[in-house]
Amino acid sequence: MVMPNFIVIGAAKSGTSSLYYYLKQHPEIYMPASRDNKEPDFFTLEGESIQRMGPNGLFTMKNAITDLDSYQQLFAEVKDERAIGEASTSYIYSEKASQRIKYYMPNAKIIAILRDPAERAFSHFLFSLSNGREPIPNFAKTLAQEEKRIANNWSFQWHHKQRGFYYAQLKRYYDIFDSNQIRVYLFEDIKNKPLELTQDIFEFLEVDPSFEANVKKRHNPTSVPKNQTLNTLLNRPNPLKDTIKYFLPINLRKGIADNLKKKNLGKPELSTKIRKQLIDEYREDILQLQDLINRDLSTWLEV
Repeated sequence: MVMPNFIVIGAAKSGTSSLYYYLKQHPEIYMPASRDNKEPDFFTLEGESIQRMGPNGLFTMKNAITDLDSYQQLFAEVKDERAIGEASTSYIYSEKASQRIKYYMPNAKIIAILRDPAERAFSHFLFSLSNGREPIPNFAKTLAQEEKRIANNWSFQWHHKQRGFYYAQLKRYYDIFDSNQIRVYLFEDIKNKPLELTQDIFEFLEVDPSFEANVKKRHNPTSVPKNQTLNTLLNRPNPLKDTIKYFLPINLRKGIADNLKKKNLGKPELSTKIRKQLIDEYREDILQLQDLINRDLSTWLEV
């Protein structure tokens, strides 16, 4: 069976969804077509339970793949594509993923895209609010709870701050892969020069670098619900939704829900106070990361 020869390892909320859709447009690149399989998390969760801890106790990671046969089925439709890959943002954060990727695919090419860690943490928090996962609608209070959450084995999906220590995370890959197998980009790259970024990756993956992907659409942008109660009602199972489905067809229900979700979303900004607090915690990691990837990250240290 086929295995990938490149992996997009993250980081979450750094442009990986857009990158996934841009790359899979290339006729010489194969990535799993279903959005449900965009993040199989196989190398994070291989052989482990898909039951994880969260704010309401155990929950099921429905899209996670934990066995090799199921993972290989993601690539069953590969034909003659030269580059075969997938994107799972947990891989950069996982302590086990790098070793598992090395074991199965020692020659794999590794792609990471990073974002100002303070902004990334806030965006991740907003994303969790928007999908109804985050139980505390206050970023400062959420940060104060993070160490307790980690100690209580909450899933990485609720680790907002800790996932931003990129140097420590990337070092695991640089320690076991040749540096020529690794490419690291920044959120600013995909935001400001998406075509140049994708073509650079095409060259890295040894496919036609002249191919121009449609990079006009930004995928999976993050907004926050103005009314958290309405957001939870729209995004999570509840008796009202169970009752309505007997009276309205699915297309009409979906249209109404999508319209309400859109009207209920906005985009707040990270406060200066919390940004300064986060920068103080990330500072050493950022300075080490600069040397590791040879990029100027001074703007990440600005308040």
